[in-house]
Amino acid sequence: MKEFGELESAIMDSLWEADRPLVVREIRERMTYDREIAYTTVMTVTNILYHKGLLHREKAGRAWRYWPRESRAEHTARVMSEVFSGSVDRGATMVSFLERFSDEDMARLHDVLREVRARRELAS
Repeated sequence: MKEFGELESAIMDSLWEADRPLVVREIRERMTYDREIAYTTVMTVTNILYHKGLLHREKAGRAWRYWPRESRAEHTARVMSEVFSGSVDRGATMVSFLERFSDEDMARLHDVLREVRARRELAS
């Protein structure tokens, strides 16, 4: 499952890497993309991402300034959660997913599970 097309990914990457909201001209300047893209194309796709609910925007003179509604990690977690919740057998899906993990990923998963359990204990 792929959430974004190539151009959408390039735009989102630019915004996630930015330390502030950007106007379309700045997004276009910061984008990493394999060919030259017209300003109007970046403007159109950014507007589409806004209407999909993925970006915030505010007026900046005659232009719009954009920034992500969620961090890259939050976005990835939401997409993964949607994939798991759409599965008929969540357990089987999780097993198949985890079998692809390297030993390092598994060690990190154990650390993260301990961290999440500790946070839940503090919250209750």
